[in-house]
Amino acid sequence: MDILHFLFGIFGNATALFLFLSPMITFKRIIQSKSTEEFSGIPYVMTLLNCLLSAWYGLPFVSPNNLLVSTINGTGAAIEFVYVMIFLVFAPRKEKAKILGLLTFVLTVFAAVALVSLLALHGNTRKLFCGVAATVFSIIMYASPLSIMRLVIKTKSVEYMPFFLSLFVFLCGTSWFIYGLLGHDPFVAVRRCTQRVRMWAWGDAADIVRHLSRQQRRYQEESEQPRRVYGDDGR
Repeated sequence: MDILHFLFGIFGNATALFLFLSPMITFKRIIQSKSTEEFSGIPYVMTLLNCLLSAWYGLPFVSPNNLLVSTINGTGAAIEFVYVMIFLVFAPRKEKAKILGLLTFVLTVFAAVALVSLLALHGNTRKLFCGVAATVFSIIMYASPLSIMRLVIKTKSVEYMPFFLSLFVFLCGTSWFIYGLLGHDPFVAVRRCTQRVRMWAWGDAADIVRHLSRQQRRYQEESEQPRRVYGDDGR
């Protein structure tokens, strides 16, 4: 069982790394165009917070036997921080102010959780506090791309909803969900279950977009058909 637990942790690390690297295509486009266009920076800032809290939770003095959780989330935090910095460089002034404010909030929350857990809590209480904090903000993180869904439905295009990001969210969520179950860690299992829910939600959004696109094409085809003009005698 310990070997299986370790193997799912390794697979979770691998899929999570692909997940963290999948937005590179988006940021390559942002750098080339020198504009963030309609992309949102909120998911990357919230992912940064989730990675920081998860990395803290996986440390041995907080949660024993979860070092694999700490290593990949520490790596993810560094990657997400780079994404946020790139977004801040090319974002419009109004969007830049919003992301800076959110980044300040994220760093403040993490510092507060780390200090409280380190100085005021011990043992299982520390693990419980950090686990609850990581779970709550993980759910918020996976809800943050809902703003992208609204944009996708509004524009009737999945351009701003990357497929590979959704795919790796599903693979990563599944592997870590099993890892949490095998390790009897409800906090890891619940957090990764939200990834699978997000994947299903994004799939539903894509179905809606495809349906709207078909309806629009059908309407355009009907409107382009020549209309028959009837005379006074009905012929």
